[in-house]
Amino acid sequence: MTLTSFAMEANFDGLIGPTHNYGGLSDGNIASASNAGLTAHPKEAVLQGLDKMLSMHKAGLWQGVLPPQQRPFLPALRQLGFSGTDEAIYEAGWRQVPRLMKNLMSASSMWAANAATVSPSPDTQDGKLHLTPANLSTMLHRSIEHNQTRRALMAAFPFAQVHRALPSQSVFSDEGAANHVRLCSDRAQQGVELFVFGRDGYAAQMAGFPARQTRQSCEAIARSHRLSPDRTVIVQQSRAAIDAGAFHNDVVCVGAKEALFYHELAFENTQEMKAAVTAAAEGLFDPVFVEVPDAEVPIKDAIKAYLFNSMLVQFPGDDRLTLIAPLETQETETTRSYCESMTAGNGPVGAVKYVDVRQSMRNGGGPACLRLRVTMTEKEWDQVNPAMKLDDALHGKLSSWAKTHYRNILDPEELRDPKLMIESFNALDALTGILNLGSDFYPFQR
Repeated sequence: MTLTSFAMEANFDGLIGPTHNYGGLSDGNIASASNAGLTAHPKEAVLQGLDKMLSMHKAGLWQGVLPPQQRPFLPALRQLGFSGTDEAIYEAGWRQVPRLMKNLMSASSMWAANAATVSPSPDTQDGKLHLTPANLSTMLHRSIEHNQTRRALMAAFPFAQVHRALPSQSVFSDEGAANHVRLCSDRAQQGVELFVFGRDGYAAQMAGFPARQTRQSCEAIARSHRLSPDRTVIVQQSRAAIDAGAFHNDVVCVGAKEALFYHELAFENTQEMKAAVTAAAEGLFDPVFVEVPDAEVPIKDAIKAYLFNSMLVQFPGDDRLTLIAPLETQETETTRSYCESMTAGNGPVGAVKYVDVRQSMRNGGGPACLRLRVTMTEKEWDQVNPAMKLDDALHGKLSSWAKTHYRNILDPEELRDPKLMIESFNALDALTGILNLGSDFYPFQR
């Protein structure tokens, strides 16, 4: 489809929830495992996320908000045989199945890059914006998100085609936009969609960290989104990257406009990837490949510093892209040096801006993890739920809301406190009014 209207890439960030804690639940996520059991600071975390959102809005980008999910997720406890009042099953759950309860308390939905895979209307044969919530079936704490995610996406994008998640089965394991990149010349025109998988869903899992995305899930989403096969590329992430801690491709690769910025070890066959992307882009644009050699930035440094789990954005009026990177990238010598040399050249990335998202980083999520990219035309942006569009006023409301309802400190043992559940539900109930989500948005409200 060809559009002549203006389009921009909006960022919809996940609000960090009141039960933000370090559960160490994500196998293959080195930061998550190494910081398990630390004391968390939920209020600081949500305010850090809000400040990042505000900085993007003030820079002239379209910025939206996605709500956190209900935690604890009591419907799972009831499905698994617990009964009684909310307080009774909460306390019984902690007595009888504490490991399960840690999963049901996770605030992991804040990483909105895993919320869904997004195909903008210029790429789809029916001219609609398509979103498929990720089933996140590999990890228990994330596999319970997709139904509520779909409700949030439908609330935000009432004009879009919001699909149901793929079957929650290992053959169709799907991690969303963390394994998906869209490249283009003009965001209002046809682009190339790059899907990255870690394994064949019908093959046995290899030893080492789990490969979470399957080829079959990529193929199914491309079909559902009615993408042109000629403009769609499906390639494999390298086993070396996965075993080094790149549990999602966005830990070793990020792209925007014509540029794909990636680590030398990101793909199983880099030359095959480059040839496929170049062929898919023929007649549209000339892709620019920015490959970071392992000799300059060892993959362990890239993953520790989350160099690639950064936002690659084009600010209004800029000819070149800006990398929005975590402070850890600045504090790691090899990644800082690479960024300095990269921006000093005449390549596609002209600047690096460092942001403080340490509370998220300690749980294994950088700036890119916290946002879902949704390319829209102006007409589509005008149809987005206005209460979920971040501006100065909404930032102020959400900051006051967080300061009212969130704890400053949350120790692991405090997760057992039924008061935390009540505080969390009160916070979410108030949030539905701020974001105009209705009084029956969350399970506890229904």
